[in-house]
Amino acid sequence: MEIKIGTSGYSFEDWRGNFYPARIVKGKMLDHYQAYFNTVEINSTYYRICHPAIMYNIVKKTKPEFDFFVKANQSLTHQRQEIEKPAAEFLESVKPISDRGQLKGILAQFPWSFKFSQRNLDYLSICRELMQPHRLYVEFRNDGWLRKETYAAMEGAGISYVSVDGPRLRGLLPPEMRLIGDTAYIRLHGRNADHWWNGGSLRYDYNYNQDELREWKDKIESLKDRAKKVFIFFNNCHLGQAVKNARDMMQMLDL
Repeated sequence: MEIKIGTSGYSFEDWRGNFYPARIVKGKMLDHYQAYFNTVEINSTYYRICHPAIMYNIVKKTKPEFDFFVKANQSLTHQRQEIEKPAAEFLESVKPISDRGQLKGILAQFPWSFKFSQRNLDYLSICRELMQPHRLYVEFRNDGWLRKETYAAMEGAGISYVSVDGPRLRGLLPPEMRLIGDTAYIRLHGRNADHWWNGGSLRYDYNYNQDELREWKDKIESLKDRAKKVFIFFNNCHLGQAVKNARDMMQMLDL
């Protein structure tokens, strides 16, 4: 079972001085990052679909074995109206990464307000078709999706499930491991319950302790007879805590 660990984004100004050298040029951040990690999520695409040249300039800096996941634009996951045109623009945007064989999937993170219904279940299949030929990895925020109908529909449509760790708040997903397909995808957001619903960067201000990481170590190791690959991304990016915890987890798993 191959395990790769990275962070949800890498180009953060508040990582200067605690991960990046204080005076690093922004264009050199990825060079520094890949000296420690072999995979990353690109999250900026949620806010804006960039020109393919930007993706080309990113991917050309990386080694062939460096893997990317790219977050779907908000038009697909949050607005959900007239999505065909932005979906096509998104696919064109990520083509440089895909052409090099380094795009391993598209992350579709839906909001808490996206609740279970047959209509929304059908919408997942539409998203999957629009993101072809790339594998779609879906992250739910609303725990109403935790039902057998969801898992069966995702399996039938060839959609993968994202396991998450977050605050223990009513209505959010619990920290459970679920595998659909042969690749597990895990996102750790931190457990900052006080700031979760207020949004903003403080939502992800959290430093996992060793016991909390060990909980996920055990879950990850339980996949060894079922999964071919496991991708783990830390999204508690405030002040570079994601980097620290990602490296802690790599040490725990002897990577």
